[in-house]
Amino acid sequence: MILAFDGSSIDGSLYSGVVARAHHSADWLDDTVSVWSTYGLLVFAVLAVIGWWRARRVSPAAAVTTLAVPVVVVAAYGVDLLLKAAVRENRPCQSLRVTTLDACPAHGDWSFPSNHAAIAAAAAVALFFVSRLLGAIAGVAAAALAVSRVWVGVHYPHDVLAGVVVGGLVAWAATFVVRRQSGSLARRLTSRRLGALLLAS
Repeated sequence: MILAFDGSSIDGSLYSGVVARAHHSADWLDDTVSVWSTYGLLVFAVLAVIGWWRARRVSPAAAVTTLAVPVVVVAAYGVDLLLKAAVRENRPCQSLRVTTLDACPAHGDWSFPSNHAAIAAAAAVALFFVSRLLGAIAGVAAAALAVSRVWVGVHYPHDVLAGVVVGGLVAWAATFVVRRQSGSLARRLTSRRLGALLLAS
């Protein structure tokens, strides 16, 4: 059996309090949070498409920054996976043996940091470089998604907090580099007949 870290000593009591609160909440609220926890990442894809569509009317460089959003998110996800493999923290629903709204993931599906939180935070930060409005909307959505992962019982609070930090930092660094190179990248893409992705028709 693979030895795993038990994170319950960090904020297990807070986690247990949130899960208990979820069990005493209205069914419609729990159902809504569960759906958001599972499918909320789709919202960030929609926001990225909206950002790209709007950026094409601004400049090719702006469009390049927007097209980099999914690449940045994948990079953040990769870093998050590496940390998961290094830390190997058991899910709280395994360590504390509580009944959760969502099914408890199998042993080996590590908890720290949260993939969902990292992806959402990365998307929010990358989108903020594209549009402050879209970034603000994505930021609120990312916070809601992070909280939902604790509410449904699959993560400790420190898991989602770490995911937000990891995703946000990776996205900030990567998008900063992309923005500095966006002009030259735009020229290269245009020369390769990809101008339709960068300019509104």
